[in-house]
Amino acid sequence: MAKLEQAPWWTLRRAQSHKAATYRCPFCGFRLHAMEPHVLIAPEGDLSRRRHAHSACAEAARASGRLPSRDEWRRTQPSRPGRLARILRRG
Repeated sequence: MAKLEQAPWWTLRRAQSHKAATYRCPFCGFRLHAMEPHVLIAPEGDLSRRRHAHSACAEAARASGRLPSRDEWRRTQPSRPGRLARILRRG
C-alpha cells in the first residue's frame, strides 16, 4: 500500500487527464487511471509533491480528519496577539 507523507494541511482539487497513465492511490493502494475523474492532493500547497487519489478515498480521509485543509489547520493554531497587545508589550 502506498504511504501518504505527513503534512499539517493539504490542498485538494479535481483532476482528469486524457493521457494514458496510471497512478497508485496513497489511501487505498489500488491503481488509478488518469482518464477517470479523481483528485490531486498537495501537502501544504506544494504542487511538486502532489499525489493522485480516488475521489472517494480522499473524501473518506477528509471525513476522518486525515486530510485537513489550510483553513481547518489555521483554526487549530494559536492566535497572534493583536496590534495593541504587541505595542504595549514593547513599552
